[in-house]
Amino acid sequence: MSDTPDSAVRTYTEQHRTAFLDDLADWLRIPSVSAQPEHDGDVRHSAEWLSAKLEETGFPVTEIWETPGAPAVFAHWPSDDPDAPTVLVYGHHDVQPAAREDGWDTDPFEPVIRDGRMYGRGAADDKGQVFFHTLGVRAHLATTGRTAPAVNLKLLIEGEEESGSPNFRALVEERAGRLSADAVIVSDTGMWDESTPTVCTGMRGLAECEIELYGPDQDIHSGSFGGAVPNPATAVARLVAALHDADGRVAIPGFYDGVAELTDAERVLFAELPFDEATWLRTARSRAASGEAGYSTLERIWARPTAEVNGIGGGYQGAGSKTIIPSSALVKISFRLVAGQDPDRIQDVVRAWAEAQLPAGVGHRITFAPATRPCLTPLDHPALQAVARAMGRAFDRKILFTREGGSGPAADLQDVLGAPVLFLGISVPSDGWHAPNEKVELDLLLKGVETTAHLWGELAAALR
Repeated sequence: MSDTPDSAVRTYTEQHRTAFLDDLADWLRIPSVSAQPEHDGDVRHSAEWLSAKLEETGFPVTEIWETPGAPAVFAHWPSDDPDAPTVLVYGHHDVQPAAREDGWDTDPFEPVIRDGRMYGRGAADDKGQVFFHTLGVRAHLATTGRTAPAVNLKLLIEGEEESGSPNFRALVEERAGRLSADAVIVSDTGMWDESTPTVCTGMRGLAECEIELYGPDQDIHSGSFGGAVPNPATAVARLVAALHDADGRVAIPGFYDGVAELTDAERVLFAELPFDEATWLRTARSRAASGEAGYSTLERIWARPTAEVNGIGGGYQGAGSKTIIPSSALVKISFRLVAGQDPDRIQDVVRAWAEAQLPAGVGHRITFAPATRPCLTPLDHPALQAVARAMGRAFDRKILFTREGGSGPAADLQDVLGAPVLFLGISVPSDGWHAPNEKVELDLLLKGVETTAHLWGELAAALR
């Protein structure tokens, strides 16, 4: 149990609110857009700004770690308790591109506060959610009388997440000794909504491939040769048609090997969330829900693996007709993976399945992009329960649980460091990540501060 008084934390947070928000606004003014080379200097400036601010916060170790791309920031504040567990916080300091002409009401890199919200690129994704840890650790110390955190606290804030984290895995592997931890906190996520605080328990992995099919050495006349030689466009259509069975299950042999099935407790917890399918469908710009039979919509997007056709093409695409048998066709497929699935194994079964579908005379080439592994922390894990308790104390209400249907670099931390990954975020769907007028709810941002003030004591007790 944390030894941080709830009321004292709230008071301390309010007393330092103005200075905290002023500092965050200063950071948001730095256009650290990792995807645009003209902002390389700004991304470095962002790393330097954060490193200096963490040193000002009290971290005795702050370092800028170089990569072949953008720099990351590392910080370490050892506990004065020799038996304290070690916790690593992950986030990112780079942001998505943004310009006034994209539809912003104000300059995206000149943050403004309006109606209890701070608007600016990075306010929620992810500078705001990184920055609440600075005031949170200060509140933790001030209200407990400690001179160092109750845990050995480390931070790793990367600079390339919005560019796909191309150098992150190598950085974690290279620095694994410095990053070793008993638990990882990822603050690059969110809650269900403004009135429903939640903790995410896992993310799906991702494997992507492009399958190219080859028939004749060139496009040939469909009247002279049609019906007598294999057509790669027809073959790719049959390949796609064979991807799922009539119940919406992926029909690739071996695809579900090792899948961690939902527990009854998880299904009950998912059902507790205030999910309205009609509203969700409007957000999806779709007219009907669909997917694997026997699972709810939330179960499908959080806890089940999928295969989706992302693009398909081949043959003549212009106006009118061109009666040919095309020489080639292709399909792009992405597979979302869940706990228990190995991306290397998925590549093997997909290759075997595709080869078995193809007729004689159709050659193929299958290319896989680098994969992202799934990660999942069991509901009864002591560290996960510690996060839920800390958040519950900040929000004064019961905390529910979600998962994330997307994928991210958190799995690399779990895979390399062998530590459970825990998600702590206060952003909500209306914050508009990657969109014009990105914002963060200030009351929720300060709840993030309170949560982290409680969290270090909770984790110190839970992980002993």
